[in-house]
Amino acid sequence: MAGNNASIFLSVLLLLTATSFRSSLAEYGGIAADGVGATEDLLIRQVVDGGEEGVLDENSLLNADHHFAIFKRRFNKAYRTQEEHDYRFSVFRANLHRARRHQKLDPSAVHGVTQFSDLTPREFRSQLLGVNRRYRLPSDAHKAEILPTNDLPTNFDWRDHGAVVPVKNQGSCGSCWSFSTTGALEGANFLATGKLESLSEQQLVDCDHECDPEEKDSCDSGCNGGLMNSAFEYTLKAGGLMREKDYPYTGTDRGACKFDKTKIAAKVANFSVVSLDEDQIAANLVKHGPLAVAINAVYMQTYMKGVSCPYICSKQLDHGVLLVGYGASGYAPIRMKEKQYWIIKNSWGENWGENGYYKICRGRNICGVDSMVSSVAAVKY
Repeated sequence: MAGNNASIFLSVLLLLTATSFRSSLAEYGGIAADGVGATEDLLIRQVVDGGEEGVLDENSLLNADHHFAIFKRRFNKAYRTQEEHDYRFSVFRANLHRARRHQKLDPSAVHGVTQFSDLTPREFRSQLLGVNRRYRLPSDAHKAEILPTNDLPTNFDWRDHGAVVPVKNQGSCGSCWSFSTTGALEGANFLATGKLESLSEQQLVDCDHECDPEEKDSCDSGCNGGLMNSAFEYTLKAGGLMREKDYPYTGTDRGACKFDKTKIAAKVANFSVVSLDEDQIAANLVKHGPLAVAINAVYMQTYMKGVSCPYICSKQLDHGVLLVGYGASGYAPIRMKEKQYWIIKNSWGENWGENGYYKICRGRNICGVDSMVSSVAAVKY
């Protein structure tokens, strides 16, 4: 009888483990999983007294209502009806569980409550993400030259050299690709002219409808997504980009194109696709300025700070960001021999992440961060 009980216990344990692993693969391997219908009882731990709001912790046990009240106050959330309030609370509860799962899968970062904790993963993707998943080399692009890597600095950050404008906020518009594009050209223009100009994402949203010649349905489409290389190609053909102040961002794509060639502030000379080799990415970053990068953003909805280095992450690219530097620090997951990370500038405002920035570990193409990297050269004038 004892042997049978042990066998039953082992079978149940294996079943639970497999179920948990399948759930992780569903979310982090590219299979959609909204998770709003989570039914398990909520026992969320969060530091509030003497700690940081939003951080989930093993020592402080609070209920979901308390978490939601803090969330609404901190991010000025208001809902039109009681029905909407109750629905957002159910989404928030599910995202608390999701943040706890992220923390277990990504222990070198800190995950918790963010301004996006009342969005389902599907809403988060549709409102904040927007990199078209096709990837072909545009006709005007070329492969980046192979650069020497022997004398690369251990740490490098273009923010320290004046090539990065303050963090911007795309709002509820899937225009991340346009912010990645302008960030790269802002840096390249600084290197070429010595002037740091904040360039117009709205010009790209309104005017850039560049399409893949082999996929006519895949075009740069404002708040519905785009691709940085296609945006570089548009900028090359159009003659350049205007300043942000001359063509301000509205976060909508229902306006007519208001591009004025007499107010161009930066021009593209050429753009290149960088090798997947991480040393070459670093070398191109140091030589050519900030790089346009696409990544998978599944962990970013709950990310608060630290170096993100998850055990599992899809390489399906869905978000455009800007690579501004790299470094090494004291985080030390056992599985990592090197303590290295990329420094990513995001476009969700300074209240997200580390003052608007994201750190993701180097070394294994985590979340596809090495898969779609582009550099741009600006016209010197």
